[in-house]
Amino acid sequence: MTFNNRIALVTGAGRGIGKAIAEMLAKNGVTVICVSKSPESCGSVAAAITAAGGKAEAVPVDVSDGPAVAKAAEALLAKYGKIDILINNAGITRDGLIARMSEDDWNAVIQTNLSSCFHWCKAIGWPMCRARHGRIVNIASVVGLIGNAGQANYAAAKGGMIAMTKSLAREFAKRNVTVNAVAPGFIQTDMTAALSEEVQKVAVAQVPMQRMGTPEDVANVVAFLSSEETGYITGQVFTVDGGMAM
Repeated sequence: MTFNNRIALVTGAGRGIGKAIAEMLAKNGVTVICVSKSPESCGSVAAAITAAGGKAEAVPVDVSDGPAVAKAAEALLAKYGKIDILINNAGITRDGLIARMSEDDWNAVIQTNLSSCFHWCKAIGWPMCRARHGRIVNIASVVGLIGNAGQANYAAAKGGMIAMTKSLAREFAKRNVTVNAVAPGFIQTDMTAALSEEVQKVAVAQVPMQRMGTPEDVANVVAFLSSEETGYITGQVFTVDGGMAM
């Protein structure tokens, strides 16, 4: 994979998949802007990357806050002059059957998982178009493709990300900006570790490969889609799910 002095912004970079993506890009020589709501989490990831010889900066932002995203993007573009790679990874869950799901839980997931993608694509995507180069990778979920009981809000947000990916791919194609989605399945993260052992066993039973994936499994695909070699791939959804959505 080739990266020519590229600068990447990764949301939800403080842990799990986002952390693995930030580290993978940094190992490939990319300057990484680590974004999360928690200054401590994105700060620790950026510090670890820097200590390992990479280039990284931590920027705490509430990605569900449109004006805050616009302000942060403006400052970063003024500082760096460009952002070449945008990874929309930030996400939360507020699971529950829809009969008992509160409006607050619905809105929180939609705003953090889906609206944040809109905010960043608007703030960073158009400057990419003006520069006539860019890579946008949206981290969706296999749940956005096949659904999951008790996750109507999460599935709607991730399905929306996939639809947005395809629409923006068409909008940005003539400007040499690619927009793709990666849809992970069950991945070993803090989110899945919080599930009971019984729930984890049921989840793994749905995976043809009979195991969970790792954050690095996802990061490898994201890094590939962010590289110079993928300039003719856009509007696609790449599942990293052990065969769940075959």
